Amino acid sequence: MGKSLVIVESPAKAKTINKFLGPDYEVTASMGHVMDLPQKSMGVDVEKDFEPSYVVIPKNKKTVSRLKKEAGNKQEIYLAPDPDREGEAISWHLANMLKDINPRIYRVSFNEITLEAVKSAFSNPGSIDLNKVNAQQARRILDRIVGYNLSPLLWKKVGRGLSAGRVQSVTLRLICEREKQITAFDPAEYWLIEAELSKTQDQMKSRGFVAVLVEIKDEKAEISDKKQADSIVSDLKDKCFIIEEIKDKKKTRRPSPPFITSKLQQEAYNRLRFSAHRTMRIAQQLYEGIEVGEKDSQGLITYMRTDSVRVSEAARKQAGSYIAKTYGAKYLPKAAWRYKSKKSAQGAHEAIRPTSVLRSPQQMVKFLTPDQHKLYHLIWNKFLASQMASALISTRSVNIKAGYCLFRVSSSSVIFDGWTVLLEDKEKEKGIPALKEGEQLTLVNLTPTQHFTKPPPHYSDASLIKDLEEKGIGRPSTYAPIIYTILIRDYVRRDGGMLLPTELGIVVTDLLVKHFPEVLNAQFTAEMELSLDRVEEGSKDWVGLLKSFYLPFSKSLDLAKDKMKNIKKEAVPTSEICRECGKPMVIKWGAHGRFLACSGFPECRHTRSITTGIKCPQADCDGEVVKRRSKKGRFFYACTNWPKCKYIARKLPEET
Repeated sequence: MGKSLVIVESPAKAKTINKFLGPDYEVTASMGHVMDLPQKSMGVDVEKDFEPSYVVIPKNKKTVSRLKKEAGNKQEIYLAPDPDREGEAISWHLANMLKDINPRIYRVSFNEITLEAVKSAFSNPGSIDLNKVNAQQARRILDRIVGYNLSPLLWKKVGRGLSAGRVQSVTLRLICEREKQITAFDPAEYWLIEAELSKTQDQMKSRGFVAVLVEIKDEKAEISDKKQADSIVSDLKDKCFIIEEIKDKKKTRRPSPPFITSKLQQEAYNRLRFSAHRTMRIAQQLYEGIEVGEKDSQGLITYMRTDSVRVSEAARKQAGSYIAKTYGAKYLPKAAWRYKSKKSAQGAHEAIRPTSVLRSPQQMVKFLTPDQHKLYHLIWNKFLASQMASALISTRSVNIKAGYCLFRVSSSSVIFDGWTVLLEDKEKEKGIPALKEGEQLTLVNLTPTQHFTKPPPHYSDASLIKDLEEKGIGRPSTYAPIIYTILIRDYVRRDGGMLLPTELGIVVTDLLVKHFPEVLNAQFTAEMELSLDRVEEGSKDWVGLLKSFYLPFSKSLDLAKDKMKNIKKEAVPTSEICRECGKPMVIKWGAHGRFLACSGFPECRHTRSITTGIKCPQADCDGEVVKRRSKKGRFFYACTNWPKCKYIARKLPEET
């Protein structure tokens, strides 16, 4: 009996699976998608129900030739790409490509790359889910229609090399609108008053505590200026501070569900400062397999692109046994938690969890890189905590009356730590001395402090993904690529972890919002995502979905070609003189924003970057510092006299 051929996407995944299947199988990699829409043409026949013309991806031609050769002499072919729309589309393309060579083709999928999961999948092979394929195909064609039409429009009106995307441009709009809110924000002054109090007049013997003014004459305390604050402080200095009411409560803190993709990306940023792109790259490594012993490769986590919080019963039982053995039976909930996924979640997937809780982070540290270990530790802790008992917290709220004012102080203490036993950065308990109602306190100090309201913060990877998820824009597999794309296009730049729109990003967004308000509308984009989900469920026709989008879009496109402002032709005069011909320089727009160009164009084609206005730090150099971009999309600062002057830096030097 001949061997069977197994095709996965990556060599790392192939290496892990090969060790599970034995000598009767040959496992190889397709290196991702093998076919796609052509690069140099639209590849979609709008008149023929949006019929796509797929071609072999140029860089994968050798891979395709190899796969065809390997398939010819095999007993059967098993297609094992990832269990999502993209994986299903890869399988469909491979099946169509190989069916004439070997018709015995099966689809296998698994949520984790472990011996048990892989063996189970191969014992029950299935067929390709055409609904998933249609959903992926509809998304790909939608994105091609938008990108293939809007990008050339931007080349004509702003500068060559620009791009627009159906979800990318909506995401950029959120960042630009947040920037405008921050710029337009007018801070308002407000004051807080804190009272430092103690139980006795002998402050050396009594532990003091601080209470905050919360009410003035039975209304919420709102102090707008220093004069009002000083007046209240003056009124209260001679008043008695008496405990009016003490409220004691016990509250439970339930654990949160195990990670889905968006929550993993958010927490990895907040705790580890990992970008979404970095998080998904490391998670892919943990999923596909890590050498955890001599010739022993294991997938350490389940599939990392998911919006479901479902956990298998086997994983739940294993976690329960581990918790009882390691922490004691009291750390198990009375009944296992049942977490609910949102309605649009793919129930076939599980949450992101370790494939075995027995592989603790402490045991895995010697097999993992520092980044891999940090992310694995985060995932392992989150999953184990999600299966543990609630924490029980005691809280006390004390109201203190002083004249016409009410102050409040709160404290908390842990009765039972429950799942929080896993937290490394536990909250400090807020303690206050033993108090009783009617007790009079000693005023140690009364302090007014000035504050100002703050604008909404700039987006970070975490807050942007949270917003995209809440608005229904994109899906688990798209968050990281969206952020990566707008960064590499120089529409957005990172600054201390924050995502700031560039001048170019704002200009492009304003043009698109004006002429394509529906395409740039967050709600419209979210509804389109739901429609794609219905295509995957089999309840919506993908061709009908494309038709409903294309007709209004094409009308907007025709109008924009004539009416959109041509920024490319605008030229702002400057006092700079062209070094080549002596004519005045003007400011123009290009693919990377504004630049200086000779007004004598096209006879003189001299251009140069707009400088930062800071002199080059190098001695005996009369150049200025400009911001440049590397081939990999990274930004750096260099001298205008390059290559004569070799000055280069990552940060802008301070002006001296």
